[in-house]
Amino acid sequence: MLVDSHCHLDFPDFAEDLDGIVSRARAAGIGRMVTISTRVRKLNQLLAIAERYDDVYCSVGTHPHNADEEDGISPDELVAFTEHPKVVALGEAGLDYFYDNGSPEAQARGFRAHIAAARTTGLPLVIHTREADADCARILEEEAAKGSFRAVLHCYTGRRELALKAVSLGLYIGFTGILTFKKSETLRALAAELPSDRILVETDSPYLAPGKFRGKRNEPAYVVEVAKVLAETRGVSFDEISRQTSENFFRLFSKVKA
Repeated sequence: MLVDSHCHLDFPDFAEDLDGIVSRARAAGIGRMVTISTRVRKLNQLLAIAERYDDVYCSVGTHPHNADEEDGISPDELVAFTEHPKVVALGEAGLDYFYDNGSPEAQARGFRAHIAAARTTGLPLVIHTREADADCARILEEEAAKGSFRAVLHCYTGRRELALKAVSLGLYIGFTGILTFKKSETLRALAAELPSDRILVETDSPYLAPGKFRGKRNEPAYVVEVAKVLAETRGVSFDEISRQTSENFFRLFSKVKA
């Protein structure tokens, strides 16, 4: 079994084909899917999908691109949303300086609020970080000093130093179809180096289709291609990478039924 630890089934790209998307994922051996929140105020849309399929779960959170739009959502509000049995994580939240969406100040406030909620609930935080390695590392260190929390740096494309810092704090690293791209040698080198108990696979679909499907809409079934390249990169079998990443997933996303 494999798990797609990060997809966006509520996005318009999937609206007309949701049953087909889930069916193809199941046929490909994807045992669980987590559809990730980008706006707290749209949680009901995610819950409708998660409640429709036994093997689909969701998170609650504000993407850094929407940080100004949802600025001021408190940790207590986030914690209250996690009482739903299908809400198994916080986020995605974090820092994104690549695009000029969401002021850095609002992103940082939101990031810290989500960390606080993760610390309170014991649920994992799904972290989005892009072109913000130094600030992300600083916030992670500062918040870890206040008390431990669980998290994954999803769709990792940052520098080696941030990944190692995250792992040293007990966090996880998620890899997408970017791992399969021809020019991703540095990322594959990092994927080969990380501890086996700290890696996850994901699609971030409908975006970032693996090389085999480059240019097409991505979907959870394609996480198989990510796992194949991760296995090759680490010099292990596909079965071993499937077992290890699924084991890691259930350890981190412990609210998901195994």
